Amino acid sequence: MPLARATQSIWWRGLLVVIGLAAWCWVRPVPQDLTAQNPAEDSGGVPPAVTDLISIGERFQLVARKVCPCVVYVEARRGQGERGTEEESGSGVLARLTGRQEVFVLTNHHVVAGAGPERIVIHLADRRVVRPLRVWGDAESDVAVLSLGQRTDLPTATLGDSDRMEVGMWVLAIGSPFGLNQTVTHGIISARNRGQVSLGQGIRIKEFLQTDASINPGSSGGPLVNLNAEVIGINTAIASPSGSSSGIAFSIPSNFFRRIALELLEKGRVVRGCLGVQVASAIEPAEALRLGLESTNGALVEAVLPGTPAEQAGLQAGDIVLELSGIRIEHGNHFINLISDTPPGKTVVLTVWRAGQRRQLQATVADWDEYKKQWQSGRPAFR
Repeated sequence: MPLARATQSIWWRGLLVVIGLAAWCWVRPVPQDLTAQNPAEDSGGVPPAVTDLISIGERFQLVARKVCPCVVYVEARRGQGERGTEEESGSGVLARLTGRQEVFVLTNHHVVAGAGPERIVIHLADRRVVRPLRVWGDAESDVAVLSLGQRTDLPTATLGDSDRMEVGMWVLAIGSPFGLNQTVTHGIISARNRGQVSLGQGIRIKEFLQTDASINPGSSGGPLVNLNAEVIGINTAIASPSGSSSGIAFSIPSNFFRRIALELLEKGRVVRGCLGVQVASAIEPAEALRLGLESTNGALVEAVLPGTPAEQAGLQAGDIVLELSGIRIEHGNHFINLISDTPPGKTVVLTVWRAGQRRQLQATVADWDEYKKQWQSGRPAFR
């Protein structure tokens, strides 16, 4: 099923204003302690199940009141001149990052790609509008960071630990679907580490949280929040034949987003490793059995590019990489993520399956930026 990025064209805003829909957040003071569940004020003979639902609803309200003021609407213009201008919009969240004094807008790269600070407008929750001072972006992970400078007049959300999120945990998604700012929807974590999804040729590094919270065009860049009012993901895409919510949405985990953002701020780019192989996204069960394997774990090598570390290591098309330096490979995108995270110059051990036998090969990881211009590969599974 095709996936759609959850951005929208700006003309939708005017259309939906005519329709007259709006979404808003409570503005009452928020208790400091969000870790304790608030019981209903008076259960008075109400069945426990109903009381539990009331308590969950109250928690949702507390989280929304705390996080909504930190969620922004982002408009970006690309190109030159009126005819060449393309307008894009999405969402974002105000946050601070470790070791930095500025307030940042965290959003998706595809929301602001190709637009400089002078062509981006940030709509704050209190209706103020500002422009970013600087913009950093990484197309391969779809991460973008916009600096608003050192400010004390802006609320900021807390980044949580996405590694602690488990399947079944409640989450809220906040953003501007169809231009309806401050919209809050709820759902659960449906799956973790989703990598076998296609988002086009640009996004290669994927390890999404999957949620059934309603996410629609315009929600891209908005936060996915746990019940402690912590941002545990940045909403990015939906799986839908219609382009609207179908209960399957993907969010970049906060830990991954934080790591990429800090590297962008420190180095101006993300340093990634590569070997020079093209791998299949998955191994078909019938193919695994034909090759003598008992599972579909591993990365099937489809091609080895000449003059690369993979060729020098002896890797061949048809090999299945089972392990990378002792780490079992789950599928092709898992292999890509591991290689990308490996520092250039490091030697790795590849355990491969070839002709019914295990073999071990050694390869020295290269710098992806030094090779990608030469290879010009459009395949998402190429690393």
